[in-house]
Amino acid sequence: MNFIVISPYYPENFQPFTIELAKKGINVLGIGQEPYEQLGPDLQGALTEYFRVENLEDIDEVKRAVAFLFYKHGPIDRIESHNEYWLENDAVLREQFHIFGAKPNHLRKTKFKSKMKKYFAEAGVPVVPGQVIKTEKDITRSLKKIGLPLIAKPDNGVGAAATYKLTSQADVEHFIDQWDRETVYFFEKFVNSSEICTYDGLVDRNGKIVFETTFDYHYTPLELLESQKDNAYYILKTIDPKLQAYGRAIVKAFGMRERFFHIEFFREGDDYIAIEYNNRPAGGFTVDVYNFAHSIDLYRDYASIVAGEEVAKRTFEPQYCLAITRRDTTQYVHSEEDLRSRYAGQLKMEKRMPCAFAALQGDTIYILTTDNRTELEEMIAYISQTHS
Repeated sequence: MNFIVISPYYPENFQPFTIELAKKGINVLGIGQEPYEQLGPDLQGALTEYFRVENLEDIDEVKRAVAFLFYKHGPIDRIESHNEYWLENDAVLREQFHIFGAKPNHLRKTKFKSKMKKYFAEAGVPVVPGQVIKTEKDITRSLKKIGLPLIAKPDNGVGAAATYKLTSQADVEHFIDQWDRETVYFFEKFVNSSEICTYDGLVDRNGKIVFETTFDYHYTPLELLESQKDNAYYILKTIDPKLQAYGRAIVKAFGMRERFFHIEFFREGDDYIAIEYNNRPAGGFTVDVYNFAHSIDLYRDYASIVAGEEVAKRTFEPQYCLAITRRDTTQYVHSEEDLRSRYAGQLKMEKRMPCAFAALQGDTIYILTTDNRTELEEMIAYISQTHS
């Protein structure tokens, strides 16, 4: 089997995907921008060949790289990056070279928020009313049909980027002033809930769920964007059966295969409202957070399903696992040394955040585990406490 990894070097924490594929005897080929010398011995040892391009964003250059590797190694069986930034290019390459996996037409239902909503509704999962915004007349119609308050998001967008909360006519006028008229927006009814949770997991080549979990955001992505809070989220030990049922129905409706998924919901009382389906694992170091919470290795599990094998049995009870960041510019009550000493037995990972994520999420991330919900809350309070 020939497997092309797009951008095997970056992000650094995704390098184990390449390494574990190679351990399964899969012929792993890399295409990236970094010089070969920069990859390091582990990554170099896992790659049968590495093709360096000048610009990964130049799809024609990347197509030529794939064509060369096809000519040299034979038909390509998989192309994958697991990275939101390259999802569309990955799909274009799969279609061009007739490779298994998500093609551009598959991504349309995960690319546009307006289309996601239709699939959520088909799955029987609660959603709020929304409308596509292409003209100022559409804005007027949505105000009459849905009413304020509204959330305005790019219909094709990631996370909370370029998002507006519209609670008054002044907010609407501000949005109109800022809007470039080229970006298609999606207006939907504002949900008055500060609780956002997820249903995340991995499906095999037949679409069967082989891993599932859930985590809660301590702050919503919109709060992070507006207030520069420290990012914090945590894996829960159990999944609410209602959330699990909704999540499984959504996964079935979207029909993806051999992929990670990351689905976000508002929690509203004892029910949930679907927000967004992401055709990838959650960002940053979240795969590592999954692993520490469940005492598993999803890098290896992904390689197993690609190789057509069963994933490793789950032999440990899940724990709470907290991922929390700190900002270099914030003065905290407790030093890094205090943090490391207090949680010496529970601190599983400490990493600098990639520059691309640091501005929104924070500069250093700490990943900790605990069996106790009370201690989890204490960890958040202790690590994030600042001088007032």
